[in-house]
Amino acid sequence: MANTFALILVIVTVVTGLIWAVDHWFLMGLRAKNARKAQSMSKIPLSTEAINKLTAEPVWVEQAKGIFPVIAVVLVLRSFLFEPFQIPSGSMMPTLLDGDFILVNKFEYGLKDPISNVTLVEMEHPKRGDVVVFKYPENPKIDYIKRVIGLPGDKVIFRNKQLYLQLACKQASTCEPMKHIEADFVESGNYSQLGMPLEEYNEHLVPGKTHAILRNKYIPDRVEYYYQQPDMAVGEWVVPEGHYFVMGDNRDNSQDGRFWGFVPERNLVGRAVAIWMSFEFDHPADSSLPSWVPTGVRLNRIGSIQ
Repeated sequence: MANTFALILVIVTVVTGLIWAVDHWFLMGLRAKNARKAQSMSKIPLSTEAINKLTAEPVWVEQAKGIFPVIAVVLVLRSFLFEPFQIPSGSMMPTLLDGDFILVNKFEYGLKDPISNVTLVEMEHPKRGDVVVFKYPENPKIDYIKRVIGLPGDKVIFRNKQLYLQLACKQASTCEPMKHIEADFVESGNYSQLGMPLEEYNEHLVPGKTHAILRNKYIPDRVEYYYQQPDMAVGEWVVPEGHYFVMGDNRDNSQDGRFWGFVPERNLVGRAVAIWMSFEFDHPADSSLPSWVPTGVRLNRIGSIQ
């Protein structure tokens, strides 16, 4: 859908831009020439109304010229700077909730072709802990949002709901030992899944920073569905060059890298930087309102994303 919308934007911008250019360089002069010709053939001076009628832009030209600058600005902003997204699921709870509307910084990871997603200008690379939007590797037509856990060369282990990480290194003698990523329990009681309470933790993935995650102690790790990397034990992965390992903050309700592998750098769309609006969609079972109609606004959620 995102690619289709981008293609439509490009087509509309090109078509309206061509109409503007043709009118500016050819049709406008042709209308003026026709007005002068009509004036020279007339026995009496033409009225201002008649001249204006002869030189007036056709409706389709007027509409195209009005649309072109607006759609061109939207195309540039959406393709190269910032793009809005809606969070459609709870896989990133509690950081992001269903109904959050976010802004994604698209130039931080490089300027890309809006249709093919090919990088045109290299810039920064994702950092560990970034919340990123990317093209789902198994179906690039779908946009996913997860948190970067492993960078190229890192070894990641997820076992018994515990996360372990060994940072990339070039020589075995300089490698740091495998590190358990600590998470502090938070007694919130604010979240549940399928009628079961979820435990909230503050995870220390990046030194000096924390982010919240959720665990469901009643659901075991689905190791039988884990992506099996060649020559690696189940639940262990080494991130290839040019790829990233991502996970959702709602650890037991997220279809992420544990199940399908790694995100190629070319699939990256951008970094989620802020929530600009958040709606509730808590419809009672007997509600007559369509499911897409909001039932409330969560103004307290507006702000930067950690």
